[in-house]
Amino acid sequence: MSDLLAPIGDPLAAPESRGGGGALRYVLNKVGGALLSLGLIVVLGFLLFRAIPGDPVQTMTRGRPVSAQQIAELEASLGLDRPLLEQFVRYLGDLLHGDLGLSYTFRVPVAQKILERIGPTLLLVGVGTLIAVALGLWLGVRSAWRRNSRFDKVSTGVALTLWSVPTFWLGLLLLSATSGLFPSGGLTYPDTPPDFLSQALDIAHHMVLPTITLVAVVYAQYQLVMRSSLVEEMNADHLTTARAKGLRDDQVRRHHAVPNALLPTVTLVFLHLGLVVSGAITVETVFSWPGLGLLTYEALLAPDYPLLQGTFIVLAGAVVLMNLIADLLYRVIDPRVRAA
Repeated sequence: MSDLLAPIGDPLAAPESRGGGGALRYVLNKVGGALLSLGLIVVLGFLLFRAIPGDPVQTMTRGRPVSAQQIAELEASLGLDRPLLEQFVRYLGDLLHGDLGLSYTFRVPVAQKILERIGPTLLLVGVGTLIAVALGLWLGVRSAWRRNSRFDKVSTGVALTLWSVPTFWLGLLLLSATSGLFPSGGLTYPDTPPDFLSQALDIAHHMVLPTITLVAVVYAQYQLVMRSSLVEEMNADHLTTARAKGLRDDQVRRHHAVPNALLPTVTLVFLHLGLVVSGAITVETVFSWPGLGLLTYEALLAPDYPLLQGTFIVLAGAVVLMNLIADLLYRVIDPRVRAA
C-alpha cells in the first residue's frame, strides 16, 4: 500500500517547483525583453536624429564669419567628420561608461543638463497623473454604475472629445481664454522671494494651465477603460451572490465590483505613466515649462545630437521601465496570470 501511495506524493510536490520556476522564467523573460528594448532604443536614437534635416555645425556658426577650415576644425572637434559606424561605436563605448556626451548647444555634459531639467518634468507629470487617475477612475465608476444615464452620456462624450483634441491646440486655447489670469510660461517669476512658501505658491500658480492641459487629455483614457471594465464586471456571478446576501448597492460596488475592474486600469496607469513623461514635450513647449520636453524641443532646433540621444534614452526608457513594472505587478495582483 505504501508503494502505491508513494508516487502520489511526488506529483503533488512537482507543481510547486514548476510554479517557482514559472515565476522566475516570467520575470527573466520580461527583464530580458526590457533590456532588448533599451538596446533598440539606443540604436534607434543614434540613427533617427541623424536622419532629420539640419546641420549642427551650420547652426552653431550661423551669422558668424567663419572659414571652411574653421568649419572643418569644428566638425573634427565634435567628431562629425568620422564615418557613421565609427561615431556609433564611440558613442556606444561612452554610453557603457555612463557618459552621454557633451551638448553642442549648452557646452555642458548631457547628463548634467538632463538632471537639471528632470525635476520640473517629474513634478508636472506626477501631479497631472495623480489628478487624471483619480478623476478618470471616479468618473468611470460613476458612468458604468449609471450606465445610459444622462451623467454617463455627458461624461463619456466629454471624455471622448478631450481625448481627441490635440494637446498643443488645447494648450493654446487655454492660454487665450485665461489671458492675464495665469502665467503663460516658465516655472517661477524672477522677482519671487526665495523663501519656500513663496516659491511653492509661485510654482503652483505657473502649473495651473499645463496641468489642466495634461489632465484634460489623459484622464479620458482612464475613465473609458474603467467604465468598460466595470460594465463587464457588473453581470458577474459573484455580484449576484453578493446582492443575494443582502449587501447594499454601494457595498457591492466598492467591495466586489470595483476591485476586480481595477486590474486592467492598474496596468494602464503604469503603461501610460511612461507615455505621459514622453508626451509632456508638447505641453512643456507650449507653456515654456523648463523640463525634459522643452529641452528636447530646444535640442531639435540645433540639432544637438548628444542631447537628443540623451533625452530620447530617458523618455523612451521611462516607457520601457513602466511597461516592465506593469507586467510584473499584474502577475502579482491577478491570480489568472500566475495560473497561466
